[in-house]
Amino acid sequence: MSIPIYEIRSSLSQVKREIIDQFLKNVSTAVDEPLEHVDPDELATLPFGLVFVASGGSEGKFLSEYFPLMDRSRPCYILTSGDSNSLAASMEILSRLHAEGCKGEILHGSITKIAARIKALAQANAAMSKLKGIRLGCVGEPSDWLIASVCNPDSLAAKLGAEVVNIPMSELLSEIAVGGYPQNPWTEQLLSMNYNAAEMDKSLNVYGALRRLVDRYELGAVSVRCFDLLDTVYTTGCLGLAILNAEGVYAGCEGDMPSLLSMAVLGAVSDQPVFMCNPSRIDTDAGNMILAHCTLPLNMPYEMSLTTHFESGIGVAIAGSIPEGPCTIFKTSGDLSRYYVKAGKLVENLREDTLCRSQIRVELDDFSYFLTDPINNHHTVCVGDCTSAMEEFFHLVG
Repeated sequence: MSIPIYEIRSSLSQVKREIIDQFLKNVSTAVDEPLEHVDPDELATLPFGLVFVASGGSEGKFLSEYFPLMDRSRPCYILTSGDSNSLAASMEILSRLHAEGCKGEILHGSITKIAARIKALAQANAAMSKLKGIRLGCVGEPSDWLIASVCNPDSLAAKLGAEVVNIPMSELLSEIAVGGYPQNPWTEQLLSMNYNAAEMDKSLNVYGALRRLVDRYELGAVSVRCFDLLDTVYTTGCLGLAILNAEGVYAGCEGDMPSLLSMAVLGAVSDQPVFMCNPSRIDTDAGNMILAHCTLPLNMPYEMSLTTHFESGIGVAIAGSIPEGPCTIFKTSGDLSRYYVKAGKLVENLREDTLCRSQIRVELDDFSYFLTDPINNHHTVCVGDCTSAMEEFFHLVG
């Protein structure tokens, strides 16, 4: 992914071209993405890009060439080199933007600091583009125990252009009765594990039914009141949700729409698979917590086995091991007005008999949020630290 950049400099500037090019090369190397020079009219149409102020005296060019074209609802990101009065001119430009009611920011400092900020901004803006107009499906009502997990469709529409699509549970059950599922690398991988054939067939039929609903309603994400499957078709949705997530459709449990929204946001920002899970145990003395659930994206674990669903003891669930190392824990409310994001360290994958089947131990430096003011039950986890980009995403959401 290249980073679009529009360069302005004064005709009176004495800064040498090779100095400018070296600065931009250093930034590109640190970001690990090419910088692509674009015209002002092209930059104005793109969801993200940089205005590079190469010298002092550039303010008039900005005002005449780019300012009339820019989308004033989006922030303007101004890159400075620190040479030839670049910073001074950038400050004048940013002050004019603020006077006009526009948002903006100067990217200045060490190459490392500038690159880290560009990465976070690019991730957040890319996520906004990915999520714009997403259709979030809810199959059945939220599970009865989710007494505080509600979403606000009007708020999601206003902030993301997202749409909540309610699908009756009866429609899923009818599709399961039809039977059948796609043959693809994910189903082939699961079948090759030689788990109970009858149970696999029932579980994969749920996947097939969900896949057809996703296609029919053009969903980018779906949550299912999955416990209703236990006493109707005598299986679970664990495999179906796992495959959908691996295919790029955010898929969550229990009709929990705030958690589904959280999966979509974290996945779009991080570009990583997302594990929806229960905080199961916190050890404040040891500084760690255990999170667990019976499904996770098939493209997330480095090894896995198949077993039964924890609460019911039936169906097919996944016991997967997620790569150890830095991770991000995240949750947002159902109207995007509040969120929690925290970097942690995944230190261990567990296999305890008294918890849901995929279990991770995560080290954190503070647990007060979970014990005093949590955003509902389920939380989401991805590999890697994307907290800076997540913070910027919510600045964009407003």
